[in-house]
Amino acid sequence: MPSRPKSGRTRAARSLAAFQKEIARTFLARDRRRGLMGTFGWFVEEVGELATALREQPRGSAAQAEEFADCLAWLASLANLSGVDLEQAINKYERGCPRCRRQPCRCPTKK
Repeated sequence: MPSRPKSGRTRAARSLAAFQKEIARTFLARDRRRGLMGTFGWFVEEVGELATALREQPRGSAAQAEEFADCLAWLASLANLSGVDLEQAINKYERGCPRCRRQPCRCPTKK
């Protein structure tokens, strides 16, 4: 489902690499001033806000979607500061579960 920016126009889906570059163009200078651990602190705060949205908002709500977007943006900022290409990083999962190498995963669940 294409996202709708504030202008109301439909935006085409983009790759993770394109998103990471967009976040770098928008925030990298500020993220560098804040530093890795300061940026990590903001990421953790956003994860907390996502937890609240998952617990308190309807499944699939706009509020949940916004928190997922914020977490993804802060994760991209951390990757940019760390020199990690997220598109390359996700290759870990290209053949399914990295442990059992199956899709769906058949690893024993931990309780």
